[in-house]
Amino acid sequence: MPDLKNTLTAALSEPRPTLVEFYADWCPHCRRMNPIVDELRQIVSNKVSIIQIEGDGNPGLMDQYRVNSYPTWLLFKNGQEVWRDGGEKPLGDLRDMIDRFV
Repeated sequence: MPDLKNTLTAALSEPRPTLVEFYADWCPHCRRMNPIVDELRQIVSNKVSIIQIEGDGNPGLMDQYRVNSYPTWLLFKNGQEVWRDGGEKPLGDLRDMIDRFV
């Protein structure tokens, strides 16, 4: 399995935006978001990279990106964080947010 930190660093260096979701397997909100993230990935995969990071297994990344709740959403454009939010999100809200920054 590739190193998640290297995968994230590589994605953030690409010209296209990257949406990162920090989640936990035990989090009911995160579990409800899984099918929405899968659908979002199918819809916007040509415009945005989507990376899901299991936070409990990656405390260093949690600290690095100042994440302390699940799910936490971060959108990066040109390697810089341009949007951050937390909690369950409807598919339409995530699509609208991506369209604003792409």
